[in-house]
Amino acid sequence: MGKVVGFGEIMVRLQPPGYLKLLQADTFQVSYAGAEANVLVSLSRFGHKTDYITKLPCSEMSEAVVGALCRHRVGVDNIVYGGERLGLYYLERGASQRPSKVIYDRKYSAISEAKRDEFDWNYIFKDADWFHFSGITAALSPSMPDICEDACKVAKALGVKISCDLNYRATLWSRQDATRAMSHLARYVDVMIGNEEDADNCLGIRPENTDVTGGKLDYSAYETVARQIVERFGTTSVAFTLRGSVSASENKWAAMLYQEGKAYYSKEYLIRLVDRVGGGDSFSGGLIYAMLEEYDPQQAVEFAVAASCLKQTMEMDFNLASVADVRRLMDGDGSGRVQR
Repeated sequence: MGKVVGFGEIMVRLQPPGYLKLLQADTFQVSYAGAEANVLVSLSRFGHKTDYITKLPCSEMSEAVVGALCRHRVGVDNIVYGGERLGLYYLERGASQRPSKVIYDRKYSAISEAKRDEFDWNYIFKDADWFHFSGITAALSPSMPDICEDACKVAKALGVKISCDLNYRATLWSRQDATRAMSHLARYVDVMIGNEEDADNCLGIRPENTDVTGGKLDYSAYETVARQIVERFGTTSVAFTLRGSVSASENKWAAMLYQEGKAYYSKEYLIRLVDRVGGGDSFSGGLIYAMLEEYDPQQAVEFAVAASCLKQTMEMDFNLASVADVRRLMDGDGSGRVQR
């Protein structure tokens, strides 16, 4: 089993019970989540070794975060400690025509104030097979793109595969800043991952004939986008999740994987959403797993989509599905019948 290193921010997630709006809440459910941490939880549960790299303050809340990661067998030995606070976010879960809402409170978090010399990438990658980061990490501070590049340079030198989920967040940086930083970092990336809007916001490459809010996706346009990414940056694989948003309660879900000039499309699932936050991360985790296990491209995209479909039927950000659960769905058993 290969070892995967992930680098990013983990936050406290606060959510009103059920479908209450934030204005109605007098209690919150507490959990912990972050893009790369979500990916590593998937991979750990699928049987791979993982190592999570972040910076946390020295506090009891950080102990709780580390405990949550350890419960899912995510490696925590190379976490850096220092700084003043953990970031957090509030989630108001939507339903039907009322969208979900996320409010971030992450300014001055420990990881956003990290320094380049705090991470010994040669030591971190000494027995690694894969490195994963996201555009969220690069957006955390003006110095973070440089720290991500430091990691990518060492990973490349050591023959470690690199994947990046573009993961654009307008609350963290502008499209101009995102395009400048991510176009530079994309030169190091072997497997580029995104959704309907990320290639446009982070790389300036826009799919045509697509209306995200109306649930209209022209799949063929994504082949053109993927081909441009490969030609411009030398990326070997490009994967796009394809979400058709029918409502806050019901989404169509599929993906495309582009390799060696050919596009592979998954089957499409109609999901009655329980919690869509972390859906893209679970796709990344499934895709990395399938590639490490040397699945063929069609099977790889089918596994990743099935894994992320299952995650979106689960509460909180982490995907708790097993490989057997995912294989069962991708092989055609989506009946939801009780297992006894």
